[in-house]
Amino acid sequence: MSSTIPDMTDVTTDITTVVREKYGEAARRALNVSEPAAASCCGPVNSCCGGGAFNGTVDPITSNLYVSGETDELPNAAVLASLGCGNPTALAELREGEVVLDLGSGGGIDVLLSARRVGPTGKAYGLDMTDDMLELARRNAAEAGVQNVEFLRGRIEEIPLPSASVDVIISNCVINLSGDKSQVLAEAFRVLKPGGRFAVSDVVLREALPPALRRSAELWVGCVAGALEEAEFARLLGERGFTDVSIEPTRIYRAEDARAFLQDAGGDLEAQLTALDGKVMAAFVRATKPSAAKPGGLAAALPQAAQAEAAACCGPECCP
Repeated sequence: MSSTIPDMTDVTTDITTVVREKYGEAARRALNVSEPAAASCCGPVNSCCGGGAFNGTVDPITSNLYVSGETDELPNAAVLASLGCGNPTALAELREGEVVLDLGSGGGIDVLLSARRVGPTGKAYGLDMTDDMLELARRNAAEAGVQNVEFLRGRIEEIPLPSASVDVIISNCVINLSGDKSQVLAEAFRVLKPGGRFAVSDVVLREALPPALRRSAELWVGCVAGALEEAEFARLLGERGFTDVSIEPTRIYRAEDARAFLQDAGGDLEAQLTALDGKVMAAFVRATKPSAAKPGGLAAALPQAAQAEAAACCGPECCP
């Protein structure tokens, strides 16, 4: 295993449990909107809903992600439960009639926005493992009167959809929370149609973090410790067969941005801030599943490792 990915073999189940519990807590607060909303699940364990203030400080990851007026027609609970780090629906260039899948759809904000963009001839799926989030998302869809949506229960490592059934995969600050990102990307590749697009917002590392930070379960829930390094993310996408990979920074976080959501995580706060300063960014990650007719023939659609193996073979027995 690459040194840039934490060895989570023994604690993946624990991480999944922590994530489910904290995002379930966020959903319950959004369902009961009479309760004051806390800052973000992209934060320490006592925070919940995105876009608010934490100890007087606006959360730098989840705040101001959507264009003014973009969410005006959505239920307030969908906005309150928004826990993302970007706006993939705006950057994915969704088209009329497309089928979209949101990995880790939460309260449904990006699914509802996607449904609006693809129109009545398209469809938007949301996949989430948290029952409270699914309840919230379905309630939000009903309240908004959106018909072309469907919310599925499941894990992003095991997508409950047929192969080659989706035009676009989006996700908003969720892949970093998975303990098996390679499997997530393999599943994304499987369910995309040939020519389909992978277009996600996620927290990405510009440089490696100290191991002590990466091992913190609270920081996994805080979107940071599970984040891939930029080069590693690109490499994994290529290995799974994706082409045209690009990673575009949308926000780069400084030490003071991180102070609010690290101060309750334990350990030496100032050392953690120094380690994180400028090394964490929100980014828009794009990639494409090659179409069957992609120029260059079969080899162009093969994962990088398979292309290298094919190139090394020069005899007639190598060719079909």
